[in-house]
Amino acid sequence: MNLVNAIAKREPNPNIPQLRPGDRVKVHIRIIEGDRERIQVFQGTVMRLRKGKGANASFTVRRIASHGIGVERTFSVHSPRIEKVEVAGHTHVRRAQLYYLRGRQGKAARLREKRIATPDQTPEPETATAE
Repeated sequence: MNLVNAIAKREPNPNIPQLRPGDRVKVHIRIIEGDRERIQVFQGTVMRLRKGKGANASFTVRRIASHGIGVERTFSVHSPRIEKVEVAGHTHVRRAQLYYLRGRQGKAARLREKRIATPDQTPEPETATAE
């Protein structure tokens, strides 16, 4: 078996949860500076998912830096540099790729929040008391 096939059969990073376009995520990346190593957090909106297949699969996250400048970063799904990915929230989107966000600034670049009920937040049914 050659090296390319061995990498292609590797499992994706288990620290990456199921993502969807429009999710607000915090990507914890391991940065190496000289002989030191640290964790840096890149927080933003998922613009594109799973471009490519196998070892080439990746996702793109966009955030707005200081002075309204947009910064996009593409992460490999198989990268050992990704420490973990936290999903901070979901937004309502109707497209698979959110490239239209590149041309928007300020409030126009916001996405509508999607409220998803988790099992621990479901309201209990009220019991009717006969009085």
